[in-house]
Amino acid sequence: MQFMFQYPDFHGTNGSMLDAGPITDVAKTCEDAGWNGISFTEHPAPGAKWLDAGGHQTLDPFVALGAAAAVTNRIKLLTYLTVVPYRNPLMLAKAAATVDLISNGRMILGTGTGYLKGEYRALGVDIEERNTLFDEALDVLPLHWSGEPFSYEGTHFSARDVIARPAPVQRPIPIWIGGNAKLTLRRVGERAQGWMPLLGDEALAKTTRSPQLASIDAISERLELLKEYAGDRFASLDLVVPYLDQSVFEPQVDSNKHREQLAQIRELGATWVVIPGPIGNAPLAQHFLEAFAAEYISK
Repeated sequence: MQFMFQYPDFHGTNGSMLDAGPITDVAKTCEDAGWNGISFTEHPAPGAKWLDAGGHQTLDPFVALGAAAAVTNRIKLLTYLTVVPYRNPLMLAKAAATVDLISNGRMILGTGTGYLKGEYRALGVDIEERNTLFDEALDVLPLHWSGEPFSYEGTHFSARDVIARPAPVQRPIPIWIGGNAKLTLRRVGERAQGWMPLLGDEALAKTTRSPQLASIDAISERLELLKEYAGDRFASLDLVVPYLDQSVFEPQVDSNKHREQLAQIRELGATWVVIPGPIGNAPLAQHFLEAFAAEYISK
């Protein structure tokens, strides 16, 4: 099981998304400490009321990952996650391919359909079309990354004999899909390379319009459905599980408890665990990266 560091999201409208430290510094510390990857999420146009109610600010994930790529050589670079329907799929494919190229093949495209109606309106995208647009993107992304001419008629675009060069290093770039719905699991089983379950309480499930998974055991039950959809592909899929116990921000405290919980995630079959970083100043984030790696990754 590998460890992904989620760059901290700043909640509310105060503070700065860079409080955790410059991306280049954090990415270098992440790699030097022994982590396996770094990730960024996105909300390009969140509502002020949502932020005031606990929503989070974000950076542009592709720009941030480009900065991380420039100062690292080994760690994977993940969008955790990018909202696919917000973008024309050719623009999305180009952004991911660019990060993959400059990182020499370390990009992972973590994807989802999104859930904020106001953000959809602000971006001029009909939220009722999100599933159609998502599936169109799943069609287009590998065609774009192939480096060969292709045509595709989408709901709002017409690509006629287009070609995207340069092609990315990875063909295709791995696509991980987030969410808990049966439709998500079907997409993962048939068309993607990994599943990112969403853990949380009932309020989060209502906000994100996704079935609630409140525990590791609930993920295990959902995996049975994914096995049905994936068939022979199941063994090759990544399972990417978030670790949400914030007491781990002091890695040496209750370490036995955290080892037991991480072992449970590993036994589930997870190939990656995502650890959101602590919200605070740069020394706090750097200390966490080093202390967590020393306690749980290096041993």
